[in-house]
Amino acid sequence: MAPENTPTSHEIALSDETGGAPPCVLVFNANDPSGAGGLSADVLAAASVGAHALPVVTGAYMRDTAEIFDHIAFDEDAVAEQARSVLEDVNVQIIKVGFCGDPENLSIIAEISTDYAEVPVIAYMPNLSWWEDEKIDAYLDAFRELILPQTTVLVGNHNTLWRWLLPEWSSEKSPTPRDIARAAAEVGVPYVLVTGINHPDQHIENALATAHTVMVSERFERFDAVFSGAGDTLSITLAAVLAAGTDLELATREALNYLDQSLNNGFRPGMGQILPDRLFWAEADEDGAEGEDTDGLPATAEDFSLPRHETKH
Repeated sequence: MAPENTPTSHEIALSDETGGAPPCVLVFNANDPSGAGGLSADVLAAASVGAHALPVVTGAYMRDTAEIFDHIAFDEDAVAEQARSVLEDVNVQIIKVGFCGDPENLSIIAEISTDYAEVPVIAYMPNLSWWEDEKIDAYLDAFRELILPQTTVLVGNHNTLWRWLLPEWSSEKSPTPRDIARAAAEVGVPYVLVTGINHPDQHIENALATAHTVMVSERFERFDAVFSGAGDTLSITLAAVLAAGTDLELATREALNYLDQSLNNGFRPGMGQILPDRLFWAEADEDGAEGEDTDGLPATAEDFSLPRHETKH
């Protein structure tokens, strides 16, 4: 059941009139030349689960698979023209907001989201520790003021969301997903997907929470590896599965499972971190036969192309 403070304009209620086309997700994000995250990750993961991504380039990272060196933001007018051109042509079911580079771009995205208030927004807040402190503060303040009031589901790592939304937290215990969700609800976010909650038993918890309850809680075994691109993969997968009409709780479970298997099959293309294999289901088995389910993994992408559900949040 949706929390009482959920804005009606943010209800996840999607049109059935798709005309045979796959569900479409408008994605605001930066280009990542390493392929770890950013728009290339968004496009690949969305396609992997049966959705069509409409990528709007907000800027470009200068990075490799080990670290981010810098970022250049696109002009806000260029961002606006990209988005409005495709929105006038394509029926968009979901908007995903990734890293947008500067407050000016966030302002444009907030205007567009307001103009299309019936389209739910999935917002992802990445770790910005690679950036200058002044830019981080300005970006987080603008995101809180402009994007969060438009957001249906906020996705982020436990530590990232905690230090952003609860900067005055003084308890010896870490805040719970509900604590973070209550802070997000104060600025209008009805749902928060908190990831990477550490447990002493070598497991990681991920939880979908509202200010009133934890709707989904899933634990996965901790991988003995360092990954790049997990947050973008999870947030776009959630957006894509929701765009297909799946209810929020089931979509969250499916997106988390998809991410877990992408990480389990991750690869290292360079000398840096491991990247999620977003097409893990298409890999050949040891005998060279493609698509057979030999490791408990789905044989085709259809395993993640979920049916439409009448239950909405």
